[in-house]
Amino acid sequence: MTDESAIRASDADRDQVAAVLGEALATGRLTSVEHADRLDLAYSATTMGELAPLTRDLPEVTASGAPAAVERQVIHSTFSKIIRRGRWVASRHTKLTARFGALIIDLSDAVLPGREITLEADAWFSKMIVRVPENAHVVDEGGSVFGKRLVTGGSQADGPLIRVTGKSAFSKVIVSRAKTDWNLG
Repeated sequence: MTDESAIRASDADRDQVAAVLGEALATGRLTSVEHADRLDLAYSATTMGELAPLTRDLPEVTASGAPAAVERQVIHSTFSKIIRRGRWVASRHTKLTARFGALIIDLSDAVLPGREITLEADAWFSKMIVRVPENAHVVDEGGSVFGKRLVTGGSQADGPLIRVTGKSAFSKVIVSRAKTDWNLG
């Protein structure tokens, strides 16, 4: 019989613990210092036994092991301007949709639920601006027709991988680390 705590942890196991820790930070169950300490331990863990104590004092989550909002969410703007900034919980897959409006998303203070997230950026006759953390590595896998798409990628820091997908037409899509006049404060 195998001791469950000696089983080696996978990247998915570490990401699942990181998602639970992110939810705990967002709901006030952990301080930012506790979150950072536990997150460091989670990503350096090699066995399930090292991961278990990190979430033992936190409430149970959904059957998949992560809160549903951690897996997927949609932020949509139609004929309006939407700004999301400050402390909020991002999802592993966030669909950003703008139609005849503006969508401004600041991930620099957001709680990211793992080491890799995907932003599906779809803009039509709109402006979309996404600010990523300073240490993020950004990969652009999207496209544009009759528009401008500026994605500043690459960082040698040990930050999260942010994959940008989606298409835009007659729109401006900017993904950057720079703090400029984007109404982000």
